[in-house]
Amino acid sequence: MTKSEFRYAHHPEDVKKYTTEELREHFLIPELFVKNQISLTYTMYDRYIAGGAFPVDQALKLETIDELKSENFLDRRELGVINVGGKGKVTVDGEVYEIGHREAIYIGRGTKEVIFEATGEQPYFYINSAPAHTSYPTKKVTKAEAEVVELGDTKTSNKRVINKLLVNSVIDTCQLQMGMTELQEGCVWNTMPPHTHERRMEVYFYFDLEEGQTISHFMGQPQETRHIFMKNHQAVISPEWSIHAGAGTSNYTFIWGMAGENLDYGDMDGVTPDELK
Repeated sequence: MTKSEFRYAHHPEDVKKYTTEELREHFLIPELFVKNQISLTYTMYDRYIAGGAFPVDQALKLETIDELKSENFLDRRELGVINVGGKGKVTVDGEVYEIGHREAIYIGRGTKEVIFEATGEQPYFYINSAPAHTSYPTKKVTKAEAEVVELGDTKTSNKRVINKLLVNSVIDTCQLQMGMTELQEGCVWNTMPPHTHERRMEVYFYFDLEEGQTISHFMGQPQETRHIFMKNHQAVISPEWSIHAGAGTSNYTFIWGMAGENLDYGDMDGVTPDELK
């Protein structure tokens, strides 16, 4: 079963006036993993889709959704998947890929059939998708194959390891890019100092958060910030005009996915912490 919901894009001047409830309604994706279901959120920010496939005791086929007006989900799209649970398998047009914990798979435009299954363990398949102008081969990417960057410092509580999994320095993609950032012990800040990038939007998905703990995700224009408190296995939409940073009450990991005008990972408009309002 594949279910989807739709989100409009928003003007930053309007977002300034949103209540807490309205902010959460428009930007938070609260439930990604529903038993034996593929749950998707289609956003008008670069027509990005984020969601989760949670096969417990059934195989789940990725079905097209009304917003796409296409026979198959990937007729005009590319797909990225990162498994944040136990080992599972993804079958792509009949070819089986075993996808372990924190492993990824890229699936190119024109693929007819994608099926998600558990293989004795419980996988949590986190999904991102963006429109694609051409087709690139399906490819599995392990964590060992990722481009790894270490940033931050324990002094500023933001020492972290960035694992670039589905990016153009590792595989060919049209515009989709995905990676995973791991906070080091005692560090709680991500993407700090923050930045915006007018040429790309992002979605952040938080996981590995201990029960009873929370993450405060900061968004909004640098001079007009807002925050959303988040739980484990929740995602948040980040517009191109918004910062995207967070601080947790304990360690956590998050997956960033993005699409837009270019594939330049370093294309960022930086903001120093003392400029934030």
